[in-house]
Amino acid sequence: MNPERFATLKKVLDKRQPDLTVVMDGVHKPHNFNAIIRTCDAVGVFEAHYIPVIERYRELTNTGKGSEKYVYARRHDTFSDISKPLKDQGYQLLAAHLSAEAVDFRDIDFTRPTALVMGAELEGLNPETAQQVNQHVIIPMQGMVESLNVSVACAIMLYEAQRQRLAAGLYDNIRLDEETYRKTLFEWCWPRIAELCQQQGRDYPNLDESGEFKSF
Repeated sequence: MNPERFATLKKVLDKRQPDLTVVMDGVHKPHNFNAIIRTCDAVGVFEAHYIPVIERYRELTNTGKGSEKYVYARRHDTFSDISKPLKDQGYQLLAAHLSAEAVDFRDIDFTRPTALVMGAELEGLNPETAQQVNQHVIIPMQGMVESLNVSVACAIMLYEAQRQRLAAGLYDNIRLDEETYRKTLFEWCWPRIAELCQQQGRDYPNLDESGEFKSF
């Protein structure tokens, strides 16, 4: 492990936000999926979630080789499978959805535990999903178009979340719990060995200050 590489990985992990996430409900185009994950990485999202489209489109799989290595993408069969656990943990679920109840996304307090819910590219948010979230949000538009591309809209809102969280000092200290941090750092540094450990049911070896295996 290159010491500079190890220091960079730690610096990035130090700023990960465990209580900011994105839920992609029906996003089926790989370039949009990858763009959202890339933005998640850029603003420090620790993990994202997605519900794949089953009908009419080839199932989306998380097979990217870029930012996807550093943002965990969790697959769920239905929106309820992830919405209930998030609500139980105190998350506010915000759906990008045009409705009479929708508010300007800039009026939201993104320093709270937050999940941004993004719908399908053409149809938008599933009506059942729209009923399960806490708040609908919109990005004000001044032109002829009524909405932005899903990945662009997600990026705009995530950067507002980042702006607020930077101002609140939420990037100043490590926010992942110690065990999650240790496991994640090992998986980032030694992905193939981590996979072997998982297959064999073994604990990850401890790392020293340079990212190498500790000797006993």
